Amino acid sequence: MAGAVRLSGARPGDKGIIVEVRAAGLSGDHGVDVDELQRRLLEFGFVEGARVAVLHEGAIWRDPIAVRLDDMRIGLRRRDAADIWVLLDPR
Repeated sequence: MAGAVRLSGARPGDKGIIVEVRAAGLSGDHGVDVDELQRRLLEFGFVEGARVAVLHEGAIWRDPIAVRLDDMRIGLRRRDAADIWVLLDPR
């Protein structure tokens, strides 16, 4: 996972490939159980090897972020995006 960054740290225009989805925070961090959060992310399609691009970010505290995941557009809280590790394409 060398060189991978959390999706929450990516900026609009960044693109890459998901290398890991690991919901490792405490249950109170997300408001749901860690296993439940990981299941939700996987059901949305946040799986290893999927292409992802950051499209937009909210005006207040840069939250939430809009991402393109393969052919879908998804809004995602930045704290949930922190559980997704991405290998960014070089600019």
